[in-house]
Amino acid sequence: MSDLSPASTRVFSAILEARTGQQISPGRRWRIDVALAPLLRARGWRSLEQLAAQVGSGRDPALAETVVEALLNNETSFFRDPAAWTLFATRALPGLIEARTAERRLRLWSAGCATGQEAFSLAMLLADEPRLAGWSVDIVATDVSRAAIDRAREGLFSQFEIQRGLPAPLMLRWFEQEGEGWRAVPALRRRIRFHHHSLLEPAPAPARFDAIFCRNVLFYFADAVRTRAFDRLAGALAGEGVLMLGAGETVIGQTTHFASDAAARGLYRRTQP
Repeated sequence: MSDLSPASTRVFSAILEARTGQQISPGRRWRIDVALAPLLRARGWRSLEQLAAQVGSGRDPALAETVVEALLNNETSFFRDPAAWTLFATRALPGLIEARTAERRLRLWSAGCATGQEAFSLAMLLADEPRLAGWSVDIVATDVSRAAIDRAREGLFSQFEIQRGLPAPLMLRWFEQEGEGWRAVPALRRRIRFHHHSLLEPAPAPARFDAIFCRNVLFYFADAVRTRAFDRLAGALAGEGVLMLGAGETVIGQTTHFASDAAARGLYRRTQP
């Protein structure tokens, strides 16, 4: 790890938080070195101090945007945390289907979708749900990283990515080999609308969702910013809807808009539907 000065650390941390709401905690300062090393090599610079000085000068907005993109954590995988997917399929989905039987339509939001594996997992899961035959299923997936959203729209994954969490039968059914990677078939890509979006902005259309997946995102926010994000999520969730967070995240002490579902631990409901 490089001996990055406190002043330079503040430059990188401040620009990331200002543009995305995310923080670099003291325990994750190592990520600055790892994430920005390729940019240093590409620019021919010898130290992060040089990069920090250039970013801090404000004279190169494109460079600042590149730094922010590099610092964002886009870690994801197909069907990440299998227990959460089982919980959604067995405890949340049946109730949502019952609540929406009259209109035969479900609206779902993958918030902080990174490169799209969560959204594609959701699309595959719902495509195989016989009770949704003939229904309109709208899946919106968003992320603050433009680069991640561009990749998600392409639906092209490396051999390593496609093998992380995706069962072979689903891979062969929904993806086609393309060069050294695998691309989602058009029928799967059409099920999802990807948009660049910050959780601190008003919710994307249709603005009211039956289920919101916001997993492993909020713990990167400062307390005050996390509260604002919960406000946005609450405003976007339909009265009977469910919110899913990451395994290490909670609403306790963070917001009054949500409470744990007493019948299904791990799901969250609005306190005032």
